[in-house]
Amino acid sequence: MSLITVERKILEKNDEIANINREKFRFNGMFTMNLVSSPGSGKTSLIEQTINVLKHKMKIAVIEGDVQTNLDAQRIDALGVPVVQIVTNGSCHLDAMLVRDAYQKLVNIDINLLFIENVGNLVCPAAYDLGEDMKVVIISTTEGDDKPLKYPAIFHNSRVLLINKIDLLPYLKCNIDTIINNAHSINPSLKIFEVSCSTREGIDEWCNYLLSRF
Repeated sequence: MSLITVERKILEKNDEIANINREKFRFNGMFTMNLVSSPGSGKTSLIEQTINVLKHKMKIAVIEGDVQTNLDAQRIDALGVPVVQIVTNGSCHLDAMLVRDAYQKLVNIDINLLFIENVGNLVCPAAYDLGEDMKVVIISTTEGDDKPLKYPAIFHNSRVLLINKIDLLPYLKCNIDTIINNAHSINPSLKIFEVSCSTREGIDEWCNYLLSRF
């Protein structure tokens, strides 16, 4: 019982800070997306592709979350986009306080679209509100087609699913229709995009969706 009480208090405090974050983001005219996936599903590659399409149409910034290193932040920085790296030193997810502190380094920058790239994990990030407008879950075809059934919480709490690495489908025992059906069984309103960051298939449709949010 004490463990449940502690967890509830942690989440309640996180939600308080998340609501403050959300107010700040909206006051500053930003649309904020929390990107969640397993390690290696292609979050950073997707952000890179999105930046390449949209950087001349809107002002983008990125908060990068990783257990160790700033390698992903270096990739984003190379594209000329403001980026702040959060190194969690072992923690398996970002929380609202970490995002609040990271945003202080971006507060004087004009931003329309803020990407928060969460730590690679489909479990813990599902429970933590960061103050985002929406969660976006990314899976790759290399992970198989049962991820929505194994990790239902993140699919239930997300508004968008991106299925990445569709160019590899001919070489895998993965059925795209099964992924979609499994995802919709958890969240019937989930918006789904099929993309490849290698071939750029589906990237324009994804970017047009983002533009439609403004």
